[in-house]
Amino acid sequence: MRLKVCGMTKMAQLKELEELNVDFAGFIFYKPSPRYVMNNGLTPHVLKTEKIKINRVGVFVNETAENVLKCVSEWKLDMVQLHGDESPKYCEHISNHITTIKAFRIGTDNNTLYRLFPYIESADLYLFDTLGKKFGGTGEQFDWNQLAGLNSEKPYFLSGGIGPDDIEKIKEFCSNEKNVFALDVNSKFEISPGIKDMKLVKEFVDEINKF
Repeated sequence: MRLKVCGMTKMAQLKELEELNVDFAGFIFYKPSPRYVMNNGLTPHVLKTEKIKINRVGVFVNETAENVLKCVSEWKLDMVQLHGDESPKYCEHISNHITTIKAFRIGTDNNTLYRLFPYIESADLYLFDTLGKKFGGTGEQFDWNQLAGLNSEKPYFLSGGIGPDDIEKIKEFCSNEKNVFALDVNSKFEISPGIKDMKLVKEFVDEINKF
C-alpha cells in the first residue's frame, strides 16, 4: 500500500521518510495553514542541497495557476494536489503540466459521485478528505461507506483523520475498494502541526507493508 505523509516541514523528518521508503511527502503551500511548508526552514535550495529524492506533492488551495506552476518548477514537485474550489478547466490546465490530484471534501450529503463527474477528464487522481469549516485537515474521518460503489476507475488517495489505530479498518476497506491508490496521513501522526511523531509513522509503515 502506498503512503503519503502530508504537512512536512522539517528536513530531518523528510530524510526519515526516505529511509522508511514512504512514497510521497506532502508540502502545503497554503500560507494560513499551521503546516505551511516553509514554517520550519524548508526551502527549494535546502531540498536541492540535501538531495532529497522522495516524491513531492504540493498542496494548494485556490492558488493562481501561475503561482502553482512556479512552485512546481522551484520545488521540483512531482504532483500537485488541488484542495480548494478549483474548476475543472483550472485542473485541466494544471494537469497539462504535471500529474494533478483533485481533492474532494466529504460531508454527509451523499453527493460525492455527482461532484466527480465534471473532473473525470481534468484530473489524474482524486483525493477524498473530511469536510470542515476551513480548508485543510480536520483530524476527523468521514464515512468511508460513501465511497463504496463509486464506479469510478480513477485511482484515489484516502485521507481524513487516518490514525495508527485504523490498520484493520483500512485493511478491510482496501480489500473491497480496488481504486485506493494511496493512504494520506497527517495530524494523527503529529507531535505538533508540521512536526511528525516518526515512531508512530514507522510503526504504521511496518503495518501497512504487511498488506
